[in-house]
Amino acid sequence: MDYEIDAIYVATPVDLHAEQTIAAAERGKHVLCEKPMALNVADCDLMIAACRANDVKLGVAYYRHFYPAVRRVKELVHSGELGVPVVVQINAFEWFDPPASDPRAWLLDKRRSGGGPMFDFGCHRIEVLLDIFGDVRDVKATLANTFFDREVEDTATAVFQFERGTCGTLTVTHAAREPQDTFDLFCSHGSIHIPVLNDGTMRIITSDGERIETHPNAPNIHQPLIDDFATAVLTNRDPLVSGALGRAVARVEEKIYNVL
Repeated sequence: MDYEIDAIYVATPVDLHAEQTIAAAERGKHVLCEKPMALNVADCDLMIAACRANDVKLGVAYYRHFYPAVRRVKELVHSGELGVPVVVQINAFEWFDPPASDPRAWLLDKRRSGGGPMFDFGCHRIEVLLDIFGDVRDVKATLANTFFDREVEDTATAVFQFERGTCGTLTVTHAAREPQDTFDLFCSHGSIHIPVLNDGTMRIITSDGERIETHPNAPNIHQPLIDDFATAVLTNRDPLVSGALGRAVARVEEKIYNVL
């Protein structure tokens, strides 16, 4: 054991996350684990239990949680300025067709990755939705291979109803050439439109008119997550993106993939 190492970052394929997180926890190391946290909720529970038993912190790398634009949307929703959130729509499109020799080709192996784009980067958007709108009451999904013949889906759409009543759709794909990273929220008294979530510029429409706000990310978009995790370790608190939040996303993914 290296006593100079206080924490580790687990950035391996998803099927190794639980095993490696538990091994690190049992050696007294805090863990920042890549997303998605694990292949299933049962593995998430084992990871959380191991970190708790060994008094170490567990964070999950959902860095969009710290996007200024996401924080601003949450602020606007809770302020009541736009009324009741009615419908939220997210598109996340990324062309992905790696050769077998590509280091990321494991993402097409369901045993290792857990699923296709809904599992890989859809999970980031699920975390954003849970953060803004709270727990999910119901989920229905369509998983399809619209273009590629592969083990995991190349395209998926999930339809949510949140506990507070808001309905939402999340559509992801590996098969569309045009990239998409959109967020649109329609409320009873206005709307928010973010054409590129990674950019942070938003158009807000209210009964008083229309305005543009810009909320750029940190130069290193991962830095706020890392800073929060380090602060959590140093001050003995839970990271803001904790194992519990990673588990909540995994629970929604299980419903989407109908493994319950």
